[in-house]
Amino acid sequence: MPAESRPTAPGGPPRLTRPDVWALVAGHGEVALVSPEGEIEQFAPPAALARLRALGPVLVCHAPATARRLGPEARIQAIDILELWAFVRPAQAVVPTAKGIAQRLDLDPPRDPVAAALLLHEAAERLLRELADRRQAPGNRDAASLAALMGHGGWPWAPFVLAALGAPEQPGATQALRVWQRLPEWEESAPPPPPSHVPVEPAEARRRLAELLGPGAEDRPQQADFASAAAATFAPTEHEGTPHVVLAEAGTGTGKTLAYIAPASLWAEKNHAPVWISTYTRNLQRQIDSEAARLFPDPAERRRRVVIRKGRENYLCLLNFEEAANAAAMNPALAVPMGLMARWIAATRDGDLQGGDFPAWLVDLVGPGQTLALADRRGECIHSACPHWRRCFIERTIRNARQADLVVANHALVMVQAAWGGLDDASLPLRYVFDEGHHLFDAADGAFSAALSGQETGELRRWLVGAEGGRSRARGLRRRIEDLTGDRVDLAATLEEVLRAARALPAPGWQGRIGEPGRPELLGAEPGAQNPSEAFLRLVQRQVTARAAKGEEAASLEADLRPPVEGLVEAALRLDAALARLETPLAALRTGLLARLDEDADTIETGARIRIEAVCRSLQRRAIGPVQSWRGMLHAVAHETPPHYVDWLAIERRDGRLLDLGMHRHWVDPTIPFAESVGARAHGLLVTSATLRDAGEPEVETGWREAERRTGATHLPEPPLRAAVPSPFDYARQTRALVVTDVNGADPDQVAAAYRELFIAAGGGALGLFTAIARLRAVHGRIAHALAEAGLDLYAQHVDAMDNTTLVDIFRAEEDSCLLGTDAMRDGVDVPGRSLRLLVFDRVPWPRPDILHRARRLHFAKPPPDPGAALPEEMAPVKPARGGATRYDDRIARARLRQAFGRLVRRTDDRGVFVMLDARTPSRLLSGLPEGVEVRRVGLAEAIAETRAFLDPA
Repeated sequence: MPAESRPTAPGGPPRLTRPDVWALVAGHGEVALVSPEGEIEQFAPPAALARLRALGPVLVCHAPATARRLGPEARIQAIDILELWAFVRPAQAVVPTAKGIAQRLDLDPPRDPVAAALLLHEAAERLLRELADRRQAPGNRDAASLAALMGHGGWPWAPFVLAALGAPEQPGATQALRVWQRLPEWEESAPPPPPSHVPVEPAEARRRLAELLGPGAEDRPQQADFASAAAATFAPTEHEGTPHVVLAEAGTGTGKTLAYIAPASLWAEKNHAPVWISTYTRNLQRQIDSEAARLFPDPAERRRRVVIRKGRENYLCLLNFEEAANAAAMNPALAVPMGLMARWIAATRDGDLQGGDFPAWLVDLVGPGQTLALADRRGECIHSACPHWRRCFIERTIRNARQADLVVANHALVMVQAAWGGLDDASLPLRYVFDEGHHLFDAADGAFSAALSGQETGELRRWLVGAEGGRSRARGLRRRIEDLTGDRVDLAATLEEVLRAARALPAPGWQGRIGEPGRPELLGAEPGAQNPSEAFLRLVQRQVTARAAKGEEAASLEADLRPPVEGLVEAALRLDAALARLETPLAALRTGLLARLDEDADTIETGARIRIEAVCRSLQRRAIGPVQSWRGMLHAVAHETPPHYVDWLAIERRDGRLLDLGMHRHWVDPTIPFAESVGARAHGLLVTSATLRDAGEPEVETGWREAERRTGATHLPEPPLRAAVPSPFDYARQTRALVVTDVNGADPDQVAAAYRELFIAAGGGALGLFTAIARLRAVHGRIAHALAEAGLDLYAQHVDAMDNTTLVDIFRAEEDSCLLGTDAMRDGVDVPGRSLRLLVFDRVPWPRPDILHRARRLHFAKPPPDPGAALPEEMAPVKPARGGATRYDDRIARARLRQAFGRLVRRTDDRGVFVMLDARTPSRLLSGLPEGVEVRRVGLAEAIAETRAFLDPA
């Protein structure tokens, strides 16, 4: 590849500074090309493709997104500057656009595609110069050999990186990928003693809050009141199974994060035990970690005393990486992604692949198979038998969490950990703070549900049997534990019995066999064999396709379990018998392994003991527990579903391809198992959110009772302490809320025109939310070019080749950009300032009218029970109050609108406009918006004028 060269000093050797290629930036409807000499060419996308074929490789930023904007079939030879960034600045955040790179390199942000293309040349030179200046840094010790290996795999940046490092061209060596050898080892520490029970007084919490805020801080009495109320969470308990529960609603802008950190940190210091702070979104986890800097300004101390804790499947597995690195020796094409991952591994804080310092856009560039798939997603950890155990990211994090003051986790991990008795931790926490508490119901719904589906059962087969052909790295149970069975013939025989019985589960390729009607001979792992799992799934498919309601999206079909089609009951009984033949040896294997800890106590090594305990936990969680749940579900096929559950059958497809099908079971009220497994075992729980109560309820008491029901407080022995502090924001002054009355929602042209003109009137900073992906795509295709002509960048979920985290990061960083997403994206958008100043809904976000929702709207139509009511043994159907089911739908939609509206104003100087394009929106749904908001129904022209005038008074 040609390149520019310049001397490093007078008379010195030349150094390659950047690729001698054209730079390409693709906007909507406009493509800019800039030569290394500054020559500029501009094209429409179709003409640009012909020009690109003549140019060869081009310098771009985010090759997949660039190709997508050139056209659905566009193929380009790209030299991606993001790959250079990932090599030069690993584990350092950057928004993956030309503007984002300019901001991080202190360059002037480009205002159009031409300026962005010019910037790419300058940014490349700047990064290579930075690498040259830091070539002696410890982190770059093996950078040259790694770049050489990547060059052998075709990495276009390799010669320029080697030149910057002052290293000659050299053959690649896979030893350069052995980055794990340079990671520090963790050291074991003594188990922590049990915590004390010293309370935190309200006055202490206020003082600690004042210390965190510092002198001269803005006086916010609501924040101090919240801290006082939160202190009640940390009082000593008086009776077993009776925790102190505080429900605290804190209006947006209250500063509740610091307000609960104050008493939580005090309790942790006094009692020498961690407080777990649980969130629903990754954004809030990062915010809490950032706020903790006030408590622990020294970064080293903060890393020790505040630990972000996630499930094992979120962290990179070094053994998986080693296997992938070894594969790169046989397949040079893997050298580039593995090289970039090696650079990140050497620099990362904690190995977190989901929301930590890992760049989400790297998944877009090199694929999930070489990035996210390197986590232990299959539960195959071999613990102390792993050669990397002492350097393992997750093991280090687990141990750090045991010694921390504050552990920041997520709702799903907390619930799963409690349900299975601790998982990786010796004991469960006693004190919890659940922020984003309005999501507890949904989190519990996911944590305590079960699916007897092709994917779930097939995954268990892989976990037990291991890889059965193909390119899977699945290790299988025999490979993981055969050394633990020792010379115990009985355990070895039991293990073989498990593996034989596991072949009753779906074999690889089951989707293809089930998808061929009329071919029963394909239902087994071998031709002619009747696999009981696949036979059951085939009949599930028949029932769903015969009964799914017409008009449902093809991607998701579902049907009631009863009455079953002919043969389904018999197939369920045969599968139940097959699962019983699997459950029995699984339980025997677990019992036999645990017996070794006692029988061989005098000879068994510490590492083997740790592994046996971990394997037994895994057997219970990943095999025995699911099999028992599936057998209970199959029993219901032949008999009756218990009244506290909902069972149904479903098919999931994508682009006409079968993804999964099977039987599903959820709790009607998932807060019951949450209260039993988490609440009753804890000593104190603080549940907080800006939207705990339904603000549309005319009776305050009813609003609180509903909040208690949605958070599980109803199912605990004592009623919770209630607290509510208002938002300090002046919503009447800072916001406008408009319902447009003259846009036909069924006409995509009218809807697109409304989005286009509203976005332009706001000057960007606009978020459009949709209740259907198809409508989102239709609007995007109609407005992208017009917004580009107005100088506004448009990004879209399900359109741009970027994940949601990357899209939100771009939207947050680029003040005048616009973003389209589904209604589900609203929780991931935390964008203070002018970057979000207009929010537009296409339609009311009603709950999805599926079978599960049908059952819940009937159940929750009943009035909330009295606080402190005992846990129900049965949930027999009760005739709901008149209109109660409708009120349940209203509560969900009202909460979604209120949560979305709350994103508009995050600071006292924010201004925002909320627009609903659905003229049918009932006024009762808008009654939940913050106090002071006046909702006006206007025509589109007036809404556009009002938006422009309010957001830009000048």
